Amino acid sequence: MKRPLRIVLIGPSFRFLSGISYYTVRLANALSREASVRAVLFRHMLPRKLFPGWKRVGQNLTAVKFVEGVDAGELLDWYNPFTWLKAARISRCADIVVLEWWTSSVAHMYLAIQILLSRKTPVIIEYHEVVDSLEQSILPVRVYSRVIGRIIRRLATRFVVHSGADRDLVMDTYHIPQEKITVIPHALYDQYPALEKKLARKELGITEENVILFFGLLRPYKGVKYLIRAFESLPPAVVQSTRLLIVGEAWEDRESLSLAEESPLRDKITLVNRYVPDSEVPVFFSAADILVLPYTRASQSGVAHIAMAYGLPIIATRVGGLVEGMSSYAGAFFINPGSVEELKSEILLRMEGKATYPIPGNLTWESVGEEWMALCSSLGGKE
Repeated sequence: MKRPLRIVLIGPSFRFLSGISYYTVRLANALSREASVRAVLFRHMLPRKLFPGWKRVGQNLTAVKFVEGVDAGELLDWYNPFTWLKAARISRCADIVVLEWWTSSVAHMYLAIQILLSRKTPVIIEYHEVVDSLEQSILPVRVYSRVIGRIIRRLATRFVVHSGADRDLVMDTYHIPQEKITVIPHALYDQYPALEKKLARKELGITEENVILFFGLLRPYKGVKYLIRAFESLPPAVVQSTRLLIVGEAWEDRESLSLAEESPLRDKITLVNRYVPDSEVPVFFSAADILVLPYTRASQSGVAHIAMAYGLPIIATRVGGLVEGMSSYAGAFFINPGSVEELKSEILLRMEGKATYPIPGNLTWESVGEEWMALCSSLGGKE
């Protein structure tokens, strides 16, 4: 009987909690159905105070856990080469190593591990963020990212992205041949329970008939300012019966904060400027009628993958991989980025029906795990 593939998955831990942390856990759990999985996690990913959400680093904010079959541990420190050596030693025993990529702050650790592996083990780099706008705006970080990233990409065996748009961006940005890139969709974040809408709204103190939700970190490219302006342009009778929820920790986006706080409709806007722990996520999504993602650029959206699990209608922009990522979801409605008028019209249309939509079968973790296993098996295992 052939032994199961041994896969080492390297990514962020719960200390620096983000959407990629959730993804790392859920992918490891999905792969463990058919493979032997070890998750090597970052313990100290970067100097703590350089992380915009540094005040919450290390807090227990999630109930998501690795399943019993996954051997997981926080090991990697950005400043400690001995931990890179240990991670490489663990990875040498694997048939496949998967590196989760979303920020250049981990590049030197990934490079060290790849060099220590000496090309003996196939390495897959999974891109969640092809280019980070904040990193690109800082010259030393941009140069560092390009130089170290180029070496890392040359050492990798295969690359995974979540959409054809991301594949094209990776090909164009990093000059990687198409045959080395595999598109595997992002599965749903379906770990949150649905609450009764009336009870969720009561908990939030919402009395309005309609609830529009924006959820996630506030960064300039998220386009929250367009949502606020669209909300302000709704007919007065609609505004009177509507609550706008803007929920998420503000990073660089001070403009949207100011617009919300100084809006003539600020009494109809609830601004929750903090990172929301898992225990509160169901309240906001269960209370909402519509999720709006007015991004000006995007690869994918973890928030959309929560909303799809709730069956919510989603108004999103035609940018990056958003259209493709939600192509199998009947409740996705798309507008052009930056168009306040289009957003206003779409909000009014979605308020008329208030429908819920079925979960796409191709976005379950079981389905996505099977695609990953097919890829890993094709790269071959050690005898």
